[in-house]
Amino acid sequence: LRPSNVLGGRGMEIVDSSDSLRRYVSEAVKVSGRSPLLVDQYLRDAIEVDVDAICDGEDVYVAGVMEHIEEAGVHSGDSACSLPPYTLSETVITEMKRQARELALELGVVGLMNIQFAVKDDVVYLIEVNPRASRTVPFVAKAIGLPVANIAAKVMAGMKLSEFDLNLPAQKHIAVKEAVFPFARFPGVDTVLGPEMRSTGEVMGLAESFGTAFAKSQLGGGVTLPSSGKVFISVRDHHKPIMIELARELIRLGFSIIATGGTTKALRDAGLEVEYVRKVSEGRPHIVDAMKNGEIALVFNTTLGQQSLKDSFSLRRTALTQKIPYFTTAAAAKACVEAIKDLSSGDYEVKSLQAIAAE
Repeated sequence: LRPSNVLGGRGMEIVDSSDSLRRYVSEAVKVSGRSPLLVDQYLRDAIEVDVDAICDGEDVYVAGVMEHIEEAGVHSGDSACSLPPYTLSETVITEMKRQARELALELGVVGLMNIQFAVKDDVVYLIEVNPRASRTVPFVAKAIGLPVANIAAKVMAGMKLSEFDLNLPAQKHIAVKEAVFPFARFPGVDTVLGPEMRSTGEVMGLAESFGTAFAKSQLGGGVTLPSSGKVFISVRDHHKPIMIELARELIRLGFSIIATGGTTKALRDAGLEVEYVRKVSEGRPHIVDAMKNGEIALVFNTTLGQQSLKDSFSLRRTALTQKIPYFTTAAAAKACVEAIKDLSSGDYEVKSLQAIAAE
């Protein structure tokens, strides 16, 4: 649900019950004849993709295809993303590039264009098309080593794409963009991500593997991933099968797992060794006590529904104030484990952008 005309996802919310719908309409937005409410279909657990392209009216150059790490439903400005995509098939990528070219030519775009797609079960859905530069352009330019905005401006002034050398060598590295959030400056603000944009900046990590690039992006945003310790996991039912695999990998890497009731049962039923800890609502000593005592190295927490969100607020806020790395989507948790796995076999290496461009 969203107001009819918003920027940055302001006032947008995902609802999945009649009670949530009534609360949204009565409390979150003012709905009237002049301010209608838009109802969009929502694809749960879809992969969101940004595509930046330049069109001169006759030809189209696709500058970058960026796979979001957080699933669709998290605002594109708040989601980390990978260029090139790290899980999508070549068939799906080729199809999105084809659609980008068709859209640019049909819309008569001259200059930059940004497209947002969603991919679910290898089917490509079109979310929106923006005939303008997007916030992703600086990231794409650094990642591929091409002055994208400069070229687009010259195209808008009358030059043709054929006048530029756009035959770049195959990209040897993976670039991961991560959003930077101001949560620590605002007491009482929840850190769960959603359709309303909350980030205030972004950083980038470059490496030859996705995991190391993601780790570098976290480091750039002020988050140092742990190499050992206790990982706290508390996730909604839909994410428990994913967390079983992630917990198994973390145990293999030398971590120990601690979880609340439902997650503990799911992990133990899968044959994993898990320490049980109480939720805050279940009495002390609880998970927030353990976090404040310095016992927790990493937090994976996903929620569903207003009550669950409210109940788990204190643990996310404590993770923030205690500077414990935390991830509130299953996809980001998976990327985190991939990063920890890569770092276990070798530390960060540093290169300048100029050196990478010269390779």
